Amino acid sequence: MKVTRRAHRPTQLGVIALAGTCALALAGCGSNSTSASAGTSGGVTIGIVELNLSNPFFGTLENATESAAKAKGWKVMKAEAKVPGDSATQVTAIENMIANHVKAIVVDPANSTALNGVVKQARDKGILVMTVNSSLSPLNTADATYATDNLAAGKLIGQWAKASAPSNPHIAMLDFDLSDGPASGRHNGFLSGYGIDVKSPLVAGTALTQGTIDTGQSAMENLLSAHPDINVVYTINEPTAHGAYTAIKNKGLAGKTVMVSVDGACTGVEDVKNGAIGATAMQFPSKMGQMAVAAAAAYIKDGTKPKAGLTDSGTVLITDKPVPGLASQTSAWGLAHCWGPK
Repeated sequence: MKVTRRAHRPTQLGVIALAGTCALALAGCGSNSTSASAGTSGGVTIGIVELNLSNPFFGTLENATESAAKAKGWKVMKAEAKVPGDSATQVTAIENMIANHVKAIVVDPANSTALNGVVKQARDKGILVMTVNSSLSPLNTADATYATDNLAAGKLIGQWAKASAPSNPHIAMLDFDLSDGPASGRHNGFLSGYGIDVKSPLVAGTALTQGTIDTGQSAMENLLSAHPDINVVYTINEPTAHGAYTAIKNKGLAGKTVMVSVDGACTGVEDVKNGAIGATAMQFPSKMGQMAVAAAAAYIKDGTKPKAGLTDSGTVLITDKPVPGLASQTSAWGLAHCWGPK
């Protein structure tokens, strides 16, 4: 029997949270315009549209993008989604940015299709539009995308899990809404790396979470009640993994269960160090923003367009239990390169 928990769609897979800010300035919602420093590019303004900033992944991504833009002497208009799936705030913010004649927009979309119309409006005005972390559908709706290859990240942890699993694996999959691109990429990648599909008899149960500690714990508790022999756990992100580990520990199964995840937050890498997570795939949100700003600079300078489609910002497997033939780094390396609060 498979246990499925329904969840409202959060905005992303990192640490899912329900709060965000949308400061009012200039022409409307979501703009927090900052002054440009002195420099030859002082007349340039770009827009940054993020997801809810109580999530440190999104905050790291926005701060890196803003810092890279300010280093070039540009002004910045910012906006953030208020709640999971809040495309309306993002649409309004982009409309305001178009009205304020920004040169480029860097957006982390709350939905894969809801922004398509306003992105087309921006591009028709000659504004370069790039997505980071998540993509629009179809992919060429934006000029370029800078993000983790989530299929590859999932495959890494799937391969590690298979090599590290007990001889009689019983797998639990703690997912997020699979209509979300990163969620489905990680899910499918894990299965591919493990060499199975979701209908395999090795998959004891699945559950939907909101990508949070609390929903990870409750989903794992339900799965363990239905399938007490679970000993391999895939989690959509590290907060989910942290909650799942609490449920596992409360059942006296700590040290008997292999768990994998994706993120590379400092808190998640600490969970690798302390043994709660066996392996995680580290993402690099700062690099995503920096790559987008570099592409904007080339476009603003002479009209050069970036490479269309997805540009992978990189993934590194973090584990203190390496397996032969699978490149990885230790938790010590991970703590030196992680993002978010330590």
